[in-house]
Amino acid sequence: MAVERIGFENESGEVFSGLLELPDEGAPRAFALFAHCFTCSKNYHAPRSISKSLAENGIGTLTFDFTGLGDSEGEFAETSFSSNVNDLISAAGFLQASYEAPKILIGHSLGGAAALHAAGHVDSARAVSTIATPSELTHLSKILASRADDIDADGMAKVKIAGRSFHLKKEFFEDLERTRMEQAIKKLGMPLMIFHSPADKTVNIEHAARIFKAAAHPKSFVSLDKADHLLSDKADSAFVAGVISSWAERYFEDAV
Repeated sequence: MAVERIGFENESGEVFSGLLELPDEGAPRAFALFAHCFTCSKNYHAPRSISKSLAENGIGTLTFDFTGLGDSEGEFAETSFSSNVNDLISAAGFLQASYEAPKILIGHSLGGAAALHAAGHVDSARAVSTIATPSELTHLSKILASRADDIDADGMAKVKIAGRSFHLKKEFFEDLERTRMEQAIKKLGMPLMIFHSPADKTVNIEHAARIFKAAAHPKSFVSLDKADHLLSDKADSAFVAGVISSWAERYFEDAV
C-alpha cells in the first residue's frame, strides 16, 4: 500500500501528524477517517493494521494523532473528549480540502465515541463503525479516577495508563460526566456497524448491547470472539477491515 505522511492544522492552529493509507493502484473508492483509542496514537497496531487492510480494499484511510499525543502538537493535559471530537472534525475538513471528504468514520474505544459525536458535524459521512466503544463516558471517568492521584490545588491529576503517566485536568473529568452518549447515538441518522469482543476486559460487551439498543436501523453488530480490547491479534484487525469494506460499500454510491 502507498502511505503518505501528512500534517494539518486543527482549529487552534496546532499541527497534527497523520498517515494516509492509499491503494497501490487507482483512485480510492472512498475515504475513511479513523479515530484511535484513548492515549493511543496513529502508530498503534489496530489503526495501522485496519487502515492498511481498508486500503487493500480500495478505501483510502486517514489516521492521525490527537492533540498532544504521538507526533501531534499541543498539550494533552489541555484536552478533553469534546476537543477530541473537534480534532476529528478538523481531520475530516482536511480530507475534504486536500483529497476527498470522508464517507465513513471509524473509531476504536473512546475514538468510537468521538466518531459517534462527530458524525453529525461531517456532512459527507454516510456510515459510522465503532470498535470496543463505551456506551457512556462516566464509565471511563470512574476508571480513570480510580487510577489517578488526588486532584491537586491546581486542578490536575496524574493518571497511569498502560505503564505511562498522563496529566488530566478536573475539566477533563467534568467533560466526560457531561457527555450524553445515548443522545448522540439516537440522533446519529446513518448506518452503524458495532464491533465488540465478549472477551474485552477493558470495556465490557454490555456497552455494545446498549449502543445497539439506542441506535436506529440500519444497525449491525459483529462479535469479535476472543479478541482483546486493543485488537492485538492482526487477524482480528484484518477481519474488522474486511467486514467494514463490504458493509460500507453500498453507502459509497449513495454519497456520489
